[in-house]
Amino acid sequence: MKLVAKIPFHYGWMIVLSGALTLFACLGLARFAFGLLLPAMHQALSLGYDQMGLISTGNFVGYLISVALSPLLIRRFGPRAVICAGLLLVFFSMLLISRSQTLGALTLFYGLVGAGSGFANIPTMVLVSHWFRRNKRGLAAGLIIAGNGMAIIVAGLAVPAINAAYGWRSSWLGLALVSLLAAAVALLVVRNDPAELGLEPYGQFEAVRTGDFQAHAGTKILLQLGIIYLIFGLTYMVYGTFIVTTMVDEFGFSEAAAGRLWSWVGFFGLFSGVVFGTVSDRIGRRNGMVLVYGMFTCAYLLAGFGGHLGAWALWLSVICYGSVLFAVPTIMAAAVTEYLGLERAASGFSALTLFFAAGQIIGPGSAGLLAEISKTFVPSYLVSAGLTALAILLTLKLKNPQA
Repeated sequence: MKLVAKIPFHYGWMIVLSGALTLFACLGLARFAFGLLLPAMHQALSLGYDQMGLISTGNFVGYLISVALSPLLIRRFGPRAVICAGLLLVFFSMLLISRSQTLGALTLFYGLVGAGSGFANIPTMVLVSHWFRRNKRGLAAGLIIAGNGMAIIVAGLAVPAINAAYGWRSSWLGLALVSLLAAAVALLVVRNDPAELGLEPYGQFEAVRTGDFQAHAGTKILLQLGIIYLIFGLTYMVYGTFIVTTMVDEFGFSEAAAGRLWSWVGFFGLFSGVVFGTVSDRIGRRNGMVLVYGMFTCAYLLAGFGGHLGAWALWLSVICYGSVLFAVPTIMAAAVTEYLGLERAASGFSALTLFFAAGQIIGPGSAGLLAEISKTFVPSYLVSAGLTALAILLTLKLKNPQA
């Protein structure tokens, strides 16, 4: 109760603040800074495109394992403990990456970073359902996920500068220290449930009709949402992993210039979750996802044809991609409770994230192999555009949970 007395607003917003820092560290830096580090690591360690894709795949394998284990750990220890443990795993794994010399070691330790990221991310997003009611969940999830966008901005400006001055190993060390800070904040701030502080969830109470979905369509809905989420995982990290390398190797950008352009992804990403989370609060989760996947399709087509259209196409691609980058996880985090109910939110979101993680495993590795064969990433971007167009068709077949 003392914690509540010291702040002039609902404590749920403290959960949002800590959650944003958690995602800043465990996903925004741990995952999206990797693409900025690849050109320097590629040169220093003589890595091929396929090997670069393999390291990224290792991260997503670790993430997939953690997603499968997270519901059990959350039930046993609570979200707060799992978040802190995940961030500490990210911290120690990044320290080991900063000292690694071989492909095998990099793949193993980046896989552990992925595991720690999942252990931190899943319970953070589950907390949204506990601390916020339906009419505020999209906004709350969007603000938390905005931590990713802020991390991309910081990484886009800082990592190339650190690489140039001190080398890529120092960049990994700096990323590790941020994860340690996020773990300390989570330990101090996070509470597993508003009842621990004598509070109710924030937002207007609404009677949401989820019973019919739980009884008759829960498995079908999960499968539909899962495939849609798999496509997001498969495509967005192809772009996120290799677009900076594409700028450097195929468009002739310097690392610094590519980093500055990439930082704009973070700027637009800051608003993507909040904007589309709020939009989906108003127009429904299905319609919100249709808009999001339409913009992803444009982003990938522009990246694929950018070599023929000119630099303006690459800029427009970055704007489209960044504007919706974190919208799908935001909408999914809000939708799962409405389709399955609060009691099944943790297991449902974890199941969806298994699809998402599987897509991430397939995407970068396949794109790296395809680029090694074709000597360009153009085919990978065009395939991604076709898949997100398919996601639009699948989303249109969904029913709204209040229909």
